[in-house]
Amino acid sequence: MGKIISVINQKGGVGKTTTAVNLAACLGVMEKKVLLVDMDPQGNATSMSSIKAEKFNTIYDLMADPEIDAVYSTELPFMKIIPCNEELTGAEIELLQMDDREFILKQTLEDLKDKFDYIIIDSPPSLNILTVNNMVASDGVIIPIQCEYFALEGLSRIMATIANIKNINPELEIYGILLTMYDKRVKLTYEVEKDVREHFDKLVFKTFIPRNVKLSESPSFGTPIVLYDISSIGAKKYLELAEEFIKRMKRSRK
Repeated sequence: MGKIISVINQKGGVGKTTTAVNLAACLGVMEKKVLLVDMDPQGNATSMSSIKAEKFNTIYDLMADPEIDAVYSTELPFMKIIPCNEELTGAEIELLQMDDREFILKQTLEDLKDKFDYIIIDSPPSLNILTVNNMVASDGVIIPIQCEYFALEGLSRIMATIANIKNINPELEIYGILLTMYDKRVKLTYEVEKDVREHFDKLVFKTFIPRNVKLSESPSFGTPIVLYDISSIGAKKYLELAEEFIKRMKRSRK
């Protein structure tokens, strides 16, 4: 049975969607069967994933009717996607009116879990009912944080939220904290890294994601970095992250 991982951060612009898409793509390159689930109403993960369909059902449709087909191929043979669009915004209001509203996504993904090695969920940049659904459905989370002021403050809020979610999903783990937009030319980067590693130690991935022009360009071409420019430092770092992630998952299963 596969593992479900949510990529979460209540702050936008920290590389959350970039990480969800590119980690999924790199795992696919490594011939792991991966399903990317776009749970951010902005739909950026969908537009970045080279989806092979012009018209498609979405995660919103699948949550309403589990019998429909909403899993689509991408240009990477081992990577599939359940897309979304702005209709998912309406789900926030609808979910609040439902019984067992925190468990809707978990129930939706139940039949898919044993078909993939990993299901990676891109979350909205807020701690709303959609993000709660993501964490309740997940075995663990990955938390990307930008190397900037207040990084630790934001992490503290996320940790408090995870602690609350564990009352509903006691098995929820933190699979890793990922430093993003890492810039060796900026002293603050090293200060943030030092603080985060001191406070969270082994939870922090050894791999960091640097600022990289190719990585910034690839979303505008609607493709993961490994398809846009596999020789770029951004692609190399996400491939490195995928390798480290797989090693962590193997250790967690022992």
